[in-house]
Amino acid sequence: MTTPTPAAGRRLPLVLRNRAFGTVWLGQVLTQAGVRMFQVGTSWWLIGYAVSGDGGLAAGLFMAVSTLPAVALAPLVARAIARTAHRSLLRTAAGGAGAAAAALAGWACLSDLPVAAAYAAALALATCQAFFDPCLTTSVPELVDDADIEAATGFELSTQSLASLGGALLGALVVDEAGMAGLAVGCAVAYTAAALLIATVRFRTPAGAVPGGDGPEEDGPEPHSGDAAEAPRRTLRQILGAMPYVRAILLCFTAANLFTTAVFVVIPLYTASVLHGDGGTVALLEASLGVGTLIGSVTGARVPGRPTTAGSVLLGVMAAALAVPGLIGSRPVIAGALLVAGWCVGVIGVRFVALFQRLVPAADKPAFFAVMQAVLGSTFPVASLLFGLLGDHLSAQTLCLIQAAGLVPAALALALLPGPDRSRTPDGSPRPGAEPEHKPEPGTEPEPGTEPETRPETATAAPGGAR
Repeated sequence: MTTPTPAAGRRLPLVLRNRAFGTVWLGQVLTQAGVRMFQVGTSWWLIGYAVSGDGGLAAGLFMAVSTLPAVALAPLVARAIARTAHRSLLRTAAGGAGAAAAALAGWACLSDLPVAAAYAAALALATCQAFFDPCLTTSVPELVDDADIEAATGFELSTQSLASLGGALLGALVVDEAGMAGLAVGCAVAYTAAALLIATVRFRTPAGAVPGGDGPEEDGPEPHSGDAAEAPRRTLRQILGAMPYVRAILLCFTAANLFTTAVFVVIPLYTASVLHGDGGTVALLEASLGVGTLIGSVTGARVPGRPTTAGSVLLGVMAAALAVPGLIGSRPVIAGALLVAGWCVGVIGVRFVALFQRLVPAADKPAFFAVMQAVLGSTFPVASLLFGLLGDHLSAQTLCLIQAAGLVPAALALALLPGPDRSRTPDGSPRPGAEPEHKPEPGTEPEPGTEPETRPETATAAPGGAR
């Protein structure tokens, strides 16, 4: 009697058995770690060193500048992703950010750095990241097989939590020890290394891709000549108009983001005014949030339930977790609450990005993921400015309670969403063989992407490095 031995490849995490995806994933780790380190470090520099009085507004303005490009450049980003070879776009974005960080490092080494220079560098890094992130998300099918999309999504989203962790541990501490010059040098090294890594990878052209979407450097089969390949590219309005279910989900999370993203302004304010801590305290709180998000990204596929049901429950749990710092000013308790809030963010990201990967047609993905980043990020500048301004007039604990209260309506709206129209395809055309007159009652039919399968890659993924 012989004991069956599963194929070794199936036991390995995706980043280890797929060299191309693993290399690009490591590049994303470095880029997002670099930008997160810069955001955390510069926010602490503004509040702790550079600005005397009105530190909340200065930090809020900085975070607003850091998120503006993702919103303002969404149409340009979508066109660039659709028309440019993805490897070239990723490499150029990472290299451009590395050059901007190197220039800032040189300035900081030669003279005192004005606040305006930090804002300008943040704008440059955010612009490069606005191209990098949606391009990488769109490129997932060019790097992995369809069966690995959910696992790849989990690894990609774990990059954000890993970067938050790395940025939290290094950003404020580097500023305390080496100032803005050391912070800029670290960012330049991270981005340059990412550009070099991506330059070594060759992407393939996925089946059903639109001709002209990739340049000649991409490897893979010739595009199919079927109707899907010949279909004209749709505008952003047409894409979202044909998918009311997806549009409603995006609106719910956009409303939630108005309150969740404010945490990046609230943490340094809370550290300075309530805990009276230093950069190490900022690192602890940011790291708690990052570790929680990492755990959520890795375990997200295991969480049962329909995405909208699970998402509404998770938003409720996150609201309770964010309310804890508003009631208890204990450092360990706050770190634990941020760990829970981060876990909710990680699980939500895995479940819903995997859902969108399956619902959105391949031809629409470049535009969709660019607009998704823009829509979800559109509240970040508003939240940063609003909570930064409020932070100069209200206590940081009051800001935490406002965050918690704001998540409750978003959780209720998500819970009340009806299921998707299963009689039509994501592009709005009738689904072959569908019988819309026998539509099930809302909530009785599982949504796409909710099968209770646990992928071994997501279960065995080990932290490799960053948000």
